[in-house]
Amino acid sequence: MRLLFILIVIFLFGQMTFAQSKPAQLTEKQKIEYLIKSIEKLDGAYFWRNGEYHTAKEAADHLRLKLDNAGSKIKTAQQFIDNIATKSSMTGTPYKIKFKDGKIVESKVFLYQKLGELNK
Repeated sequence: MRLLFILIVIFLFGQMTFAQSKPAQLTEKQKIEYLIKSIEKLDGAYFWRNGEYHTAKEAADHLRLKLDNAGSKIKTAQQFIDNIATKSSMTGTPYKIKFKDGKIVESKVFLYQKLGELNK
């Protein structure tokens, strides 16, 4: 009987530890902010938008402004990427990120990679 009690305690302790180690699920708003911060924190990177390079901070500010202007139309991180963060609403030209090492990628590729990492 004592052995059964000890096994139950060990089992329950293990369950509690597992439950505590699982990350909390993020809201879509939190995911969107994570994506914006992923751009904002890019050291030495530039954001190509409408024929000009902008700093990572300027890019993040611009994306937040576009998100605010969209209001309740954007509900998910995927909608944010597809409708706000990947192309100019004026020209339709894709946004690009030029990294410190000179590598250039479309913001859509970068953001979907970051979203994939977040959802792992």
